[in-house]
Amino acid sequence: MNNDTQQAQLLGQHPHIQQLFAHSVRLLAPMEGLTDPLMRQILTQIATDLGRPYDWSVSEFIRVTQTLLPAHVFYKYVPELHHDAKTASGTPIHIQLLGSDAQLMAENAAYACELGAPAIDINFGCPAKTVNSHRGGSVLLDEPAAMYEIISKVRCAVPAHIPVSAKIRLGYTDTSRIDDIRQAIADSGADWLTIHARTKTQGYKPPAYWDKIQHFNTLDIPVIANGEIWNSEQAQQCMVQSGCKHLMLGRGAVTRPDLIVQVDDLNKKPAAEQGSVELPWQDLVTHQIKFLEGQAKNDVVLVGRYKQWLGMLTKGYSEAQSLWESVKREKNKSAIITALQHTVTLS
Repeated sequence: MNNDTQQAQLLGQHPHIQQLFAHSVRLLAPMEGLTDPLMRQILTQIATDLGRPYDWSVSEFIRVTQTLLPAHVFYKYVPELHHDAKTASGTPIHIQLLGSDAQLMAENAAYACELGAPAIDINFGCPAKTVNSHRGGSVLLDEPAAMYEIISKVRCAVPAHIPVSAKIRLGYTDTSRIDDIRQAIADSGADWLTIHARTKTQGYKPPAYWDKIQHFNTLDIPVIANGEIWNSEQAQQCMVQSGCKHLMLGRGAVTRPDLIVQVDDLNKKPAAEQGSVELPWQDLVTHQIKFLEGQAKNDVVLVGRYKQWLGMLTKGYSEAQSLWESVKREKNKSAIITALQHTVTLS
C-alpha cells in the first residue's frame, strides 16, 4: 500500500481531520524564543499576502509542572485565543503543551480547549538541557510508556472534535527506541505526528535524517516531516526521502519568510524559475518595521528580538548582511528603523 492510499484510508477513519489534511499541509514550527506571537503575526501575514497561507502554526510550548495553569498564562503565550485562536491574517494557532505529569497535562489541555484552542500538540522534541533535566521534552523519548500515557490521557480529556497531535525527534541519545516510540504513538490515539528528523543529541546540526521518518509511515495517521528545510530543493529531498508530503517549516521560514511559497512553487514553475525571489528585500523591510513597532515588554526586548531575526535574515538576504554591520551595536529603535528605510533608498 502506497502512502497516498494509506492517507486516504486513514482520513476516512478520522473525519474530524479530513479537512485539515485534504491537501499537502505546510505548518509554521513552534520555536522557543523565536516564533512568539509577534513573529507569528509577521510570518503568517507574509505567507498570506504571497497567496500561500500556512495551514496552521503551533505555539511555543507552555510548560505544565505542578498545577492547572490560570487563563492569563495561556493568553500570554497565545494571545490569538482572544481572536478565535487565529492570527490577524487568519492562520489558526494550535496550543503546544510540555510536561511529564499525564493527569496535569490532560487537565491543562482540556482547559486550553475551553479557552478556544482548536487543537492540542504535545512536545516530545525540545532538546534544551533545562527542560530535559526536569523530565520534559525530548528526554521522554527514552520513556515510550510515559509518552503513551500522556497522549492517551490528553486525548481522553479533550473533546472528540478537537485534534491532539505529538511532535517528536527520532530519539534521545540515539534511535534505538524508535520502534517503541512508534508503537506508543500508534496506541495513544494521537491524530497526527510531526517528526524532527534528528535525535536530541544531534541537536540542530546538519544533516537531518529524513529517511528515518519512514519508520513511522506505517502509522494510520498523517505524518509531518520537519528539520533542515532551508530552501525548495531541501523540501523536495525531504519529501522524497521521508515519504511525507506534509512539511513543518522552522528556522528556514524565519530566514526566508517566503519559503512556504518557494516550496509550493516546486510543482508550479519551470525548473529555471524555481528558487526565484518571491519576497524582495524592499517588501520585507515593511514587515521588519512592523515588527519593530509591535508589542513587547519594552524597546530593549524588542530591539534584541529584532536583532535575533536580522541575524537569521543575513543567511537569506544580502541586504541584511550590510544592515547587520551598521546596527548590530545600535540600541535605539528609531535609529534602526531609519537604517532599515535607508536600505530601500540604496537598492
